[in-house]
Amino acid sequence: MHAIFFFTLLFSAVFAEKVSTGLDIFFAEGHLETLKEKRIGLFTNQTGVDSQMRSTLELFQENAEVVAFFSPEHGLRGQHYAAESVNHEDTKGIPVYSLHGETRRPTPAMLKNIDVLVCDIQTTGVRSYTYTTTLFYIMEEASKLGIEVIVLDRPNPINGVTVDGPMLEEKWRSFIGYINVPYCHGMTIGELALFFNQEYKVGCSLKVIPMKGWERTMSYRDTGLAWIPPSPNIPESDTPLFSSSTGILGELSIMSIGIGFTMPFKIVGAPWVQGKEFAEKLNAQKLPGVHFQSFHFRPFYGLYKGMDCQGVLIQITDTLTYRPLLVQYFLLGLLKSLYPQEFSKCLTKLRNKDFFCKANGTEAVLEILIQEKYPAWKLVDLHKTEREAFLEKRKKYLLY
Repeated sequence: MHAIFFFTLLFSAVFAEKVSTGLDIFFAEGHLETLKEKRIGLFTNQTGVDSQMRSTLELFQENAEVVAFFSPEHGLRGQHYAAESVNHEDTKGIPVYSLHGETRRPTPAMLKNIDVLVCDIQTTGVRSYTYTTTLFYIMEEASKLGIEVIVLDRPNPINGVTVDGPMLEEKWRSFIGYINVPYCHGMTIGELALFFNQEYKVGCSLKVIPMKGWERTMSYRDTGLAWIPPSPNIPESDTPLFSSSTGILGELSIMSIGIGFTMPFKIVGAPWVQGKEFAEKLNAQKLPGVHFQSFHFRPFYGLYKGMDCQGVLIQITDTLTYRPLLVQYFLLGLLKSLYPQEFSKCLTKLRNKDFFCKANGTEAVLEILIQEKYPAWKLVDLHKTEREAFLEKRKKYLLY
């Protein structure tokens, strides 16, 4: 009996101090009153829910005058595939404007009857993700028309301290990477909005509603919040940490990264890989916060569909010391060392060099992979000085 009582107290203590998102704070602290008699445009999708799992869509429809919805890649409810063009939808007579179809920026006609744009959306914590770019486009267009933008902040699902990977060079600025921050930037969507507004001189009338209870060292699981997948291949709250570890490798189409299997981004393998050897070589590098487990799998679809593959399962042992891009670069480096023929063949057949460079933010990654016999450490040091300068610059935009 005492054991049950103690467990109940412990369980209550663990889950009592949940993080409150910007959406929770917006309604709990009376911010809605500032929008009385204002016509609202709402940029959100299926990830917009409060701590009680109530939809942002419904909360605003019930309590304010919503005149338009704006949806990102994957659509308002998240069912569309990556890069799929999404047509405009309709919700209870309110127009839904897709910003991932014929247009990627809200037009003056879409914004005509709007006084305030409210943005509530969960991102993945990496630069190479279209949701943040869509927010930046909204801010730019709102600034031109003098429309206020309110961003309801949400956690960076990786955490707020991991800063890793290359910066964005102006030549490779695109829809999949729009601002010059590291691949893993360690900022929330609200902090990124503040950074963008100031550093890029957007001049948007911007208000960020911060979270309460969030700390920079938190993984998403630490927040106590439910995870709603922002994309079809980001099913779990820890997937963003893995996607930043294998996503760029996936763009080379040399190995399966688990897309087409049950663990997207968490495994890497191919029919020509010796899993045990690959795992041993990786573990011998003693990379922080990670263990590589030899793994066999057979993809259901995509690269190597129906073929027996070997490789490694990435097991993160410490999210704060783990460096996603360090892992990615050692995966690439060892692939080149162990399987030079397959690696060389892949680089010569790279179908979309521009997309690869846009995802990285620089062409230097590809050049190093081609030119260096042992590319890993050269890749790790890429933009190191610029990253350090960014860490100083971002301090004035951090809300937590």
